[in-house]
Amino acid sequence: MPLRVQSISREQHLAFVAGRASASHMQVPSWGEVKPDWRAESLGWFDPEGRLVGAGLVLYRPLPKLKRYLAYLPEGPVIDWHAPDLVERWLEPMLAHLKGEGAFSVKMGPPVVARRWSPEAVKAAIADPAARRLLDAEPTSCEQSALDIADRLRRSGWRQTEPGGEEGFAAGQPRYVCQVPFAGRTPADIHRGLNQQWRRNIKKADKAGVKIVQGGYDDLPVFYELYAETAERDRFVPRPLPYFQRMWTALTAEHPDRMRLYLAHHDGDTLAAATMLTVGEHVWYSYGASTSRKREVQPNNAMQWRMMCDAHELGAAVYDFRGITDTLEESNHLLGLLRFKVGAGGEAVEYLGEWDFPLNRLLHRALDLYMARR
Repeated sequence: MPLRVQSISREQHLAFVAGRASASHMQVPSWGEVKPDWRAESLGWFDPEGRLVGAGLVLYRPLPKLKRYLAYLPEGPVIDWHAPDLVERWLEPMLAHLKGEGAFSVKMGPPVVARRWSPEAVKAAIADPAARRLLDAEPTSCEQSALDIADRLRRSGWRQTEPGGEEGFAAGQPRYVCQVPFAGRTPADIHRGLNQQWRRNIKKADKAGVKIVQGGYDDLPVFYELYAETAERDRFVPRPLPYFQRMWTALTAEHPDRMRLYLAHHDGDTLAAATMLTVGEHVWYSYGASTSRKREVQPNNAMQWRMMCDAHELGAAVYDFRGITDTLEESNHLLGLLRFKVGAGGEAVEYLGEWDFPLNRLLHRALDLYMARR
């Protein structure tokens, strides 16, 4: 019997997420306030007894000049993805609800892990000239149930999409991430999992007198100055300062530890800064920024180590470094970032990626054409 899907209150949504070990920071109500160009809705799945058994944050983006929407559930929804009747009982009622809200297309990101590669497996793959991508290397573990879910989605009309940027309609989250497992490990265990370079750099920063402090809303302009310098150096388009101010206000109002800001100081100079997000037992390193000055005192390693220790103290089961490249070729400028994250003891993790369901094929095709021209 299909579940009943309807709008729920913010309080119902938060209570449901609080009862779970993990949910994406993009699947809590406050994330809708971070994205003012999208209309947000908290969605609930109810069983025949009226119990709330699933929840999701839907972001609706209007199609130019039409009252029709792209409905997006980033890294969600939070439902029983392994249910044998996933499509009929969980997803079909969701599609019917979203269609009733004017959606012409639905995009979602199942929070389901398909494969994992240990730090050693990633290091060996980078050194192997025959391995050009992560999938060329033997995974440490492969979840058959996740591959079965992907098959069921394809058979029911869902289409897997490649990750994109977040500008306009090209909403997309990384399919490959790097995560450090914390469950059942002490800080000493986690420190032993760092590679030699990491341990050496943390010691060097401590000896040089680098101090890591937690900042607040008033420190966001300092973070932003470093972030803008990082964007120019690494050739990406930075988000504006008001985005981070809105993010801080919305997330910390929902929970005081939902978002933290860390700053690395040395002799009165701020050399690096980063934001950290927490939902339940999952902690994310979200945005990082640093200056090119005084790199020799290793502020980034020191800051990340402090964030990892604090995440462990908060009860984290996983410390998530977010997106990584799946390309292992030396010519890829993102390979250094992969090495940095894996050096912290991080596993490479592949999720099922993002999936589209065109409710109106004509409008969905028009959106594809619109995006191709941009």
